[in-house]
This record gives sequence, C-alpha cells and structure tokens, in this order.
Amino acid sequence: MTVADLFVDLRSDTVTRPTAGMREAMANAEVGDDVYGEDPTVNALEAEVAALFGHEAALFAPSGSMANQIALQLLVSPGDELLCDADAHVVTYEIGAAAAYGGISSRTWPAVGADIDPEVVAGMIRPDGYFAVPTRAIAVEQTHNRGGGGVIPLATLRDLRGVADEAGVALHCDGARIWHAHVADGVPLIEYGRLFDTLSVCLSKGLGAPVGSLVVGSADKIERARTIRKRMGGGMRQAGVLAAAGRYALAQHIDRLADDHAKAARLAEAVAPFGVLATTVRTNLVALDLTKHTLDARALAAAARAEGVLISVLGPRTARLVTHLGVSDADIDRALAVLPRILANA
Repeated sequence: MTVADLFVDLRSDTVTRPTAGMREAMANAEVGDDVYGEDPTVNALEAEVAALFGHEAALFAPSGSMANQIALQLLVSPGDELLCDADAHVVTYEIGAAAAYGGISSRTWPAVGADIDPEVVAGMIRPDGYFAVPTRAIAVEQTHNRGGGGVIPLATLRDLRGVADEAGVALHCDGARIWHAHVADGVPLIEYGRLFDTLSVCLSKGLGAPVGSLVVGSADKIERARTIRKRMGGGMRQAGVLAAAGRYALAQHIDRLADDHAKAARLAEAVAPFGVLATTVRTNLVALDLTKHTLDARALAAAARAEGVLISVLGPRTARLVTHLGVSDADIDRALAVLPRILANA
C-alpha cells in the first residue's frame, strides 16, 4: 500500500501520481536524445509551452528549482542583485542556489504574499553606481506558495512591468502554479507571458505530471539556458517519456484545477470558525496561522495524521492544506470529519 492508499494527503500538490491516461501517453511517447535536441516529444512540449505564453522558446528541465535558477542566471550576472519577497520560493526553498550556482546577491521586500506594492519595489532598485550592488532583476511568484496560493492581480503585474522597464531591469515569474492563477482570474496565459522576460512553469504540481518544469523566454535566452542546464546536470536523454506526461497534463488537467479550488474553499470554510485561516483562499492552498490557537503546527499535524489526514508544517505555528488531483470529494469529506473536531477539542 502507498501513502495515498492509507491517508488523505493534503501536504502538497507534488504528491500526485500519473493517471492511467498519462501513463499510456508516457508508454507510447516517441523519444530521442534531448541533449542532441533530437527528442520529438520534448521539442513539441517546448514549442507548445512557448506558444501558450507568447514567447519564442522554452526549455524542459527536471525541476522547478532548476528552471528558476536557470532563468535567474540568464538575467543576473554574478555579483549583481535580484529583488524578490522574503517568502519567495527562490530564496526560501531552493537552498541558496542563486548564490551557490549563480553568484547572485538577493535582497527582499517584506513578505506580503500576492499583495505586492510596486512603489515599494521601485524604491528598492539600486542602479549602477559607486560601490553599490546593482539590481538586475525582480522576481515574483504566481501563485504565491507561502502566501496561501494568493494570485497577484494583473494590474499589479503590469505596474511591476512598468517599474522594471523604467529602471532597465528584468522581470522573472516563478510560475510554478501560474495555471491556478489563470483558472482563478481568467487571465490568458499569453497575457501573463508578455509581462515577463522569463518564466518558469511547473508540470508536476497541480497539473499532475511526475516530473518537469520549463524555462520560457526569447530564443537567444533559451539557447544560453541549454548550456546552463547542462552545467547544472540537467541534460536528459530520452526525456520524451517525461515530456509526454507534461503534454497530457496541459491537454487534460488545466481546466480541472477549478475543482481543486472548490475543494480548498470547502476546507477553508470548515476551519475558518476556529480563527486559524491565515488568508483568503483563492486557489488550492489553505494557509493556517495557529498563533492564537492552543495547538501548534506539529501538534495539529500529529493529531491529524493519527486520524488519517496528512498536512504540511511550514513553521512552529504555520501549517498548510493543499488540494490536488489525488484528492477526491470523499477525501475532503474525510478531512472535514477530522480537522474541525481536532481544532475544536484542543
């Protein structure tokens, strides 16, 4: 038996398993050597994703962290500066890769999730000058993981594009869950794409593929990205088996994200009376703030696990629930029979 057979797994949308249709697509994939650029399924995936976002090219990478770090190295030279928020994935969950691999200096604005103030960001930009570290790029996260799956409004992103243009710096989107933003706000993917110099987009979270993200950008950037990917150990051979899963996910699993949002809203409604709901739930993430509750995050997670429900611990008093392809309506019913009772009886 697997974890998914024993528990309702609300820890992350990375725990999904390929569907039967996805496995069939993988088994039937036409393949070649991708390092030579000869894998037809990888090439088709890259062209498809580039077109979705209105860019010239894309590059398939093994992980979202690698895709982000490739993009940042395209935009920021060693010793120069990246601006992002203090809870951004690129500085929180990528174990110092920007500094370790790219020699990139990072500076952050206070964590506000999706509620970014472009004027604050504009005020942080450092131009070339006397012994100052010059800012070369701004990175944002759509949707925002530690911001409870918050969606950065299109108007805010347009303002940030204006800030970047005025300062002569680049704008990167960590779009691991940009598909959720697209479904939640109805913003076309191409509209998001035209605002950014580079994007990373993930296939192995909400879309349910087992592996893979893509770097999206101009043709010349993606040509450079191939070298960076190889240097980082990301050159793959017959990767069409994995790319086929991604192509299937793009065709079958984007619209269904609305179901995950509805399930997350049910969870949020059930826990809200206990004063632990950290943010308004817009997508598939439910952030819990246990600061004023008698239970801390580890205690809540342990009590839930004992009753067959897995949740994520993000900090001493911060927890998270995530809905995804592997969570059914019956699973939500089971979680709703457990979590409110634990919170009420603590």
